[in-house]
Amino acid sequence: MEFPGIKENIERIRDEAGAAELLLATKTVDCDRIEYAVRECGVKYIGENRVQELLEKYDRLKELPCELHFIGTLQKNKVKYIIDKVSLIHSVGSIPLCEEIDRQAKKHGIVMNVLCEVNIGCEENKSGFLPDEVPEAFEKMLSYDNVRPLGLMTMAPVCQNKSDYVKYFTKTYRLYVDNCIKKVDNKYKPILSMGMSGSYREAVMCGSTMIRIGSGVFGERTYQI
Repeated sequence: MEFPGIKENIERIRDEAGAAELLLATKTVDCDRIEYAVRECGVKYIGENRVQELLEKYDRLKELPCELHFIGTLQKNKVKYIIDKVSLIHSVGSIPLCEEIDRQAKKHGIVMNVLCEVNIGCEENKSGFLPDEVPEAFEKMLSYDNVRPLGLMTMAPVCQNKSDYVKYFTKTYRLYVDNCIKKVDNKYKPILSMGMSGSYREAVMCGSTMIRIGSGVFGERTYQI
């Protein structure tokens, strides 16, 4: 089955992204289109935002030759449902959440890869560590036996001018260099996950190693509240 536009969008974004890895954000996207993007377009990473939707799709997604990541806000009581189903959790924005991931991973005898979520715009309605909390938080995350912190993730505030994204991404990149590369680069491949459909060009320019693209590939979507 062909899905017009998906392959062309992926090829265009890859050309613009350079060395940054492309993760497809697949919230509300049906499994047929996800499978097409993976099998026909060679996508290696997909990310779900909601635990319930991930579970509903999981029987199909687990058969695909790609990594499944969790990229949305994660509540502590939902960790147990996805701990054995994803290879990376992007949105670890508190120590209690990290502790619960460590506890659940230990039950399954695994080490869960995670990213430290940074609230780079210091927005009250967003989760994540404030910039000045990142050094201590990342150091604490390194101390758990069943959690492997690989880097940082951020969602910049919505900016009217594209150039405004640069200041947020540049600040995140500096945190990444100071707190992640120096501590994990000799052990694992560090990850800086920043940039979405409306800001990935600026994110790549500022050093992002992974961009999270949904509507830029699949088109605008209608979300149920």
